Amino acid sequence: MFRFFDSLVNSTALPPGQPPSGLLSFYWHFVRQAKGLFAALFLIGFTLAIIEAVVPYLIGRLVSVLSSVAREQVFETAGHLLLIMAAIVLVVRPLGTILFRLLVNHSIAVSFTTLIHWQNYWHVVRQPLAFFQDDFAGRLANRVMQTARPLRESIVAFVRAVWQIVVFGATAIGLLGTQDLRLAAPMMVWFLFYGGILAYTLPKVQVRSRETSETRSAISGKVVDTFTNMMTVKLFGRRAEDDAYIRDGFLRFQAAFAHQQQLNTLYVFCLISLNAVLLVTTGGIGVWLFSEGRVDAGTLTTAVLLTTQIIAMSGWVAFEIAGIFENIGIVQEGMKTIAQPLSQLDKPDAHPLEAGHGEIRFETVHFHYSQPHRVVDGLTLTIGAGEKIGLVGRSGAGKSTLINLLLRFYEPQSGRILIDGQDIAHVTEESLRARIAVVAQDSSLLHRSIGENILYARQDADEGMMRDAARKAQADAFIDKLVDGKGRHGFEAFVGERGVKLSGGQRQRIAIARVILKDAPILLLDEATSSLDSQVEAAIQEALAALMRGRTVIAIAHRLSTLQLMDRLVVMDAGRIVEQGTHADLLAAGGLYADLWAHQSGGFIVPQRPQASRKP
Repeated sequence: MFRFFDSLVNSTALPPGQPPSGLLSFYWHFVRQAKGLFAALFLIGFTLAIIEAVVPYLIGRLVSVLSSVAREQVFETAGHLLLIMAAIVLVVRPLGTILFRLLVNHSIAVSFTTLIHWQNYWHVVRQPLAFFQDDFAGRLANRVMQTARPLRESIVAFVRAVWQIVVFGATAIGLLGTQDLRLAAPMMVWFLFYGGILAYTLPKVQVRSRETSETRSAISGKVVDTFTNMMTVKLFGRRAEDDAYIRDGFLRFQAAFAHQQQLNTLYVFCLISLNAVLLVTTGGIGVWLFSEGRVDAGTLTTAVLLTTQIIAMSGWVAFEIAGIFENIGIVQEGMKTIAQPLSQLDKPDAHPLEAGHGEIRFETVHFHYSQPHRVVDGLTLTIGAGEKIGLVGRSGAGKSTLINLLLRFYEPQSGRILIDGQDIAHVTEESLRARIAVVAQDSSLLHRSIGENILYARQDADEGMMRDAARKAQADAFIDKLVDGKGRHGFEAFVGERGVKLSGGQRQRIAIARVILKDAPILLLDEATSSLDSQVEAAIQEALAALMRGRTVIAIAHRLSTLQLMDRLVVMDAGRIVEQGTHADLLAAGGLYADLWAHQSGGFIVPQRPQASRKP
């Protein structure tokens, strides 16, 4: 049975489109994927609310019968009432409540919530690289993971509380009105004031809840940022300053939460006062009408029971409604991340990149970030299939930006980039990156096993291919000796977040093994051996030399000695190509490359100024 209700929602369905930015449309974006489920929930809630109002009415009718017939005639006169009450109390209400809880606890709390988590992640992870560089990873993750629960709870609370009290109240007023309108008048007035209190306080609760959620996400982001960079935090020994930085975030959260709770307290005070007036007024009018002979004891009993029941419900409903608006505030805060449109999508007519030999052409490419000056300024460059080039230049010359443009992490403002004659702006991102392998300067790893990190490049590879790639990357020796904190050995050992349990050189060799396994026709090396000692670097250079054979290669290295085996060196400065040629040609030209080479080969020795002679 449980499995049936768990399966009513396909929790890993792909999203039907972009999550909209409007609040109601954002809710409907998810609800419409399980609209039959929520329609059933509303219907069951409607039925249960009517039952809750009918039971006090039947009790009142029973009191009237008991007070007006002889004892020996009770079962004959009231037998049908007892049977109806028994059926409602023993069968209908329990079955309805159980069905309601099955839908809420399994179909919605489990499957529907997982659907929201999954689709939030699916959308956010497809944002461009700059999206993640502009925010805390902790805050983004917090918004993705925290939005599902309040979205689910606010809908369920609306059905369970608002919908049921409206149906219950309308039924109760109708039942009392059929006996005497004066008995229904206090409840009608109560609803007006109750609605006024809600209209005044709850929008403010929503705003303050959103502020609380924002401060909670902010401090979560700061804490995660601190934990992620724990090495830096401990190296600089600024514990007092870091404590003050985090403490300030917690105090901001405390102030926002206290501001929110002030409204909740005011709301409860007003509700308690209103309920007291309702009970006294209804009881007084009921006793007066009974004394005048206008109503019988059963009607008076019904009025008091319905009044006490709606008072009991009002406190619960008040709590639920406050929770609804608090949850709406959290959802709105999460929407800042989830409802952002994807800024870099494949074009509607995008097609997979067709296989070729790997020729790359940059044609008058212009690019800048948010700064007014261009990082890449009208660059034109052709790299033949199978050609190996080295990009050289000072820091900030635009070398890494050029690689990012080739990978379509960013789009150029003008110009175009072609691979084998195909404009990469019109091919799918996945097919483009499938044909390019990258070894970056800072090779971070996923917090998974070493084997999974290597196989990430090629899921159809077997264990033998994985181990062969590790051997070629000179990584197998240290991998066999690894043991993680849970006793997992070798390729099964986990590497820690971003690979922090490995040295820089070990991470780099795992990254190189991953690229070897990928076996792509275009290879990008961005300081690929920067984290290796001289002995290991020599071995890795041999592996890279074999890997580069027959491939188109773009290599960036600040250590110019590592680029001497390239077919051609391209020297960049201020986003432009200022020199091209072999190592020997560029040295003979005496330009920027020759200056950089002289600086490095001179061992970075800074000439010392002669000291002034001291007077005796």
